[in-house]
Amino acid sequence: MKRLTVLVLSLFALGNLVFSPNEASSKEKEKTAYIDVTAATLWTEPGLLRELDAPSASNPVDLNAWIGSMKYEDKLWLVGNLETQALYGSKVTILEERGEWVKVAVANQPTPRNDAGYPGWMPKGQIKMGKSFEKQFKRGFALVNATRTWLYSDSKHRSKFMEVSFDTRLPLLQVKKDKVKVMTPGDGAKWIDKKEVSVYQNESQIPITTGEDIVESGKEFLGLPYLWAGMSGFGFDCSGFTYTMYHANGITIPRDSSIQAQHGKKVEQAELQPGDLLFFAHDKGKGKVHHVGMYIGDGKMIHSPNSSTHVRIDEIKTSGYGEEYAGARRYID
Repeated sequence: MKRLTVLVLSLFALGNLVFSPNEASSKEKEKTAYIDVTAATLWTEPGLLRELDAPSASNPVDLNAWIGSMKYEDKLWLVGNLETQALYGSKVTILEERGEWVKVAVANQPTPRNDAGYPGWMPKGQIKMGKSFEKQFKRGFALVNATRTWLYSDSKHRSKFMEVSFDTRLPLLQVKKDKVKVMTPGDGAKWIDKKEVSVYQNESQIPITTGEDIVESGKEFLGLPYLWAGMSGFGFDCSGFTYTMYHANGITIPRDSSIQAQHGKKVEQAELQPGDLLFFAHDKGKGKVHHVGMYIGDGKMIHSPNSSTHVRIDEIKTSGYGEEYAGARRYID
């Protein structure tokens, strides 16, 4: 149970950063909702949308159209205006409502900013209320391990319903030879290709993870465009990438790079192992952490650098990073 031990220790170290449903008041439980789109994009304020952002704010969303339509300058504008993303079926706590917008906290995205999860504003039409969806998880869940895959409305996979991302978790209803039946937040049962998911009764059943496993997960996304606040197989930011690779392998770490750099076990550069997180800071590594990558061995890291590029592999000492190296952390024994 090494993986479970690591997870427990990691969550203990995070302290109040991790939301515990058992500690929520009845009032908070009444405000629970679930993401009803492939990936909901959370903003710093309601109503910041530009016309070109419309595909990200609808239900259903079209993330391919949204990201594909943006030039470098359009992507750069998102920096500081977006908070994070939340995948289909994710639990959120509603903190505030303002017209057609809601401020939510995304569960299982640890941050010191809110005990309930990572906060941000999103369109109200992208969530579903009700407690019945969460109860369905008692039967287990299907974890999407493909970079992206489709849910189908029929068992013969003739009618596509929604494209979903890596690390999406949906309640398990039935397992057949080549397909799995899952529950959705607001549209009933759907079907998914069995080879695109892993099926578990609970989080502790996710197999023991190694740093190499997490690196291999990351390599599946080489070439994927950078997206500020991105948390899905449609686009990642730097810490969204590292968070998601760990989370899909059963380990929850903080959402942001600056907080990821404060937890786990400190590792000297000479002792780096695959899967260790590498941090880079302003003022030649002595200032605020602004970037994170994942060590893959041979002095190299895999990371999602910035709005001008994509998930790629670079030397740790590459220009722009080597001089800002600020240390490493290990979240796996």
